[in-house]
Amino acid sequence: MVQDVKQRIRNTNNYLRKQTIHEIMEQFDEQIMRLSKTNRRSKYTKMKKDAYSFFRGSIYLFYYDVTKIPFSYHTTEEKPAWILGDLHFNNFSAFQNEDGDSVFDVDDFDEGYFGSYLYDVLRMVVSIRLLADQQGIEEAEHDELVEIYLKAYYKELEKFAAGEKDPVTRIFTTENTKSAIASTLDSLMDRKETHALKKQTHVNKDGERKFDRKKTKFDDVTNNEYKEINKVWDQYLDSIKSDVFKGKEQYQIKDIVKKSGAGIGSIGLKRFYILIEGQDDDIILEAKEARTPVPAYFCAYNETFWEENKHQGNRVINTQQAMHHKSDPYLGYFTLQNRDFYVRERSAYEEDLETKDLNVFKKMKQTLKTMGKISAKIHARADVDIEHGILDYHGEDEILKAIGDDKAGFKKEMVVWSKFYKERVEKDYDLFNEWLKEYYYKKN
Repeated sequence: MVQDVKQRIRNTNNYLRKQTIHEIMEQFDEQIMRLSKTNRRSKYTKMKKDAYSFFRGSIYLFYYDVTKIPFSYHTTEEKPAWILGDLHFNNFSAFQNEDGDSVFDVDDFDEGYFGSYLYDVLRMVVSIRLLADQQGIEEAEHDELVEIYLKAYYKELEKFAAGEKDPVTRIFTTENTKSAIASTLDSLMDRKETHALKKQTHVNKDGERKFDRKKTKFDDVTNNEYKEINKVWDQYLDSIKSDVFKGKEQYQIKDIVKKSGAGIGSIGLKRFYILIEGQDDDIILEAKEARTPVPAYFCAYNETFWEENKHQGNRVINTQQAMHHKSDPYLGYFTLQNRDFYVRERSAYEEDLETKDLNVFKKMKQTLKTMGKISAKIHARADVDIEHGILDYHGEDEILKAIGDDKAGFKKEMVVWSKFYKERVEKDYDLFNEWLKEYYYKKN
């Protein structure tokens, strides 16, 4: 009898959570994102890979959960932080800034919005535990990894607040990083500026450089898409910051393709690669569709933010410019067929962190120290010299005020909660797979 009651309770709990997963998936992927059946199947196939992939692809479930929990250390709604919105281990990479420095920093700004800094921190610490599992790091060491990240984050904020370091000039290079990050940065040292051109383009029999459709995952655009992009191209040129604009002749379009094989969260968004004339050589630009950021559906509405970021593409590049000291000079935006896009350069000098190098605790520890410092930098950086004047207070001051003198309590709450939610993600991952078999695949 007792066993029957236990099973009934377990079944009820699983049923209710599975219904939540169902409603969230249907609302966002079907109603809001309007993903086609093909795109939804592609997305869910990627999410099925493991619990971490599920976590990355179900960001709306994360915000649905965490925005209902009264954490002790939130910043106020009146003084929110400019958050990345989707801060996790894999949204850091190495690249070259406009000064030619190889740096390590965050690299995905699609979900940028105003909200409590805790949402970035919470998402990051859960991802640390999920990745540590993948890397074979002992469960007993996960707490320490989370604490290392949090300690680095807090100490860096203190240094910014005290004026010991400046978030505007703070960069992370081979000189102040170690282990896997330093190795990734080193891999860019010998790369040529023409690396991307050689990999993705070729010179045809008429002597014209074009995208190489055979060697890459590029698809042809339709004649109408080609014409429409050319028609709205002046919108993009007008959106480029005047101090980096190179002259209209250097932005002449030479070829356009569609890009397939996107990441988990970007499936269903239109993405074009555009080859332009450039100054000394041709340049590859990426134009990616931008939609309302997921945090906006769950965090407090901020009128000031939306007044400055009515165009979703502009919102993404404003976030990047707020968080990066030296941002891409090709950043801009346009609207195509009622869809907002942002534009950035596809640089030859980009490299993701090799997670295979992080199966040793010491290497993971060194990497997380730097990631903690970068997380503090992006939260402190956004108010410093952004031209829009959205923030009239220092983010680091507000975050430190929210934590107060209780940094030990802050770390404890994040450690305990991240362990709980990592386990929640693993259970949700199993329920998600059951939902696919019992409902989604049968219906579609």
